[in-house]
Amino acid sequence: MQSTWLLYTLITTLLWGVWGAFTGLPSEHGFPDTLIYVVWALTMVVPAVIVLARNGWRIDRDRRSVVLGLAVGLLGAGGQMLLFRAVQSGPAYLIFPIVSLSPALTIALSFGLLGERTGRLGVAGIVLALCSLPLFDLQLGQGGQGMGLWFVLALLVLVAWGLQAYFIKLANAGSSAESIFFYMAVGAVACAPVALWMTDFSQPINWGWSGPGLSAVIQVLNAVGALTLVYAFRYGKALVVSPLVNAGAPLLTAVLSMALSGAAPNGSKLAGVALALLAALLLALQPETPSSSSSQPVQGDAA
Repeated sequence: MQSTWLLYTLITTLLWGVWGAFTGLPSEHGFPDTLIYVVWALTMVVPAVIVLARNGWRIDRDRRSVVLGLAVGLLGAGGQMLLFRAVQSGPAYLIFPIVSLSPALTIALSFGLLGERTGRLGVAGIVLALCSLPLFDLQLGQGGQGMGLWFVLALLVLVAWGLQAYFIKLANAGSSAESIFFYMAVGAVACAPVALWMTDFSQPINWGWSGPGLSAVIQVLNAVGALTLVYAFRYGKALVVSPLVNAGAPLLTAVLSMALSGAAPNGSKLAGVALALLAALLLALQPETPSSSSSQPVQGDAA
């Protein structure tokens, strides 16, 4: 079971790490972030259809599955909407380090409500991962910035994404992974009109290949990574999977970005890379330890 969750976690980390290194390209070519969201929401439909087809088109329709599945989708999509608004009114160099701490909430909820536990290596890895997360986006030496709406929005994004990961784990206890991802896709598509409404169509928009076309290719990595994340949470503990993915993916993104640009990392990013690398190693090496609650059923998975 440990090799199963670790495999899905590493696949997610790889996909999201590569996605993170290239996700800004369409925006640099004149395709707005809000429209990139719309493209991402549509790419979520593709893996959802594939896994549902492999699972015999069976979708869990009981109230618990629907509520938790839609909560997962809407928390993720809603957090992204709030993040758009936050970066419009506040400094990204402060917002992203705050948002990056969302796994702390997932860990606290998984520990307190699900009874998940890990060993000493796991605890050390979790602490190092949480310490590394803000360092990837932290920019020292910036001017002072008063707290305002952007700070409240950043905290709301942190809560939304921390709850999303917890609900993915909670939903896996009674729903198939395919159903969870289906409802995630529904939630993502449901928020697409909001992203369209937030788009400033009075500004020039690149509708060529380097805009929506390139965005679609890149966002498929994000969508498939979201699917494998659901399976990672299904087989693994949320308090381990969440920090491992959230530290490992930025680590890979940072390494790829530095390799492609040829730029040397600053002090904080270099520290983040080192801590994330050590955290990932410790979390991967931690032997599986039993939780105080029983594990969820895993029958019916198509992957």
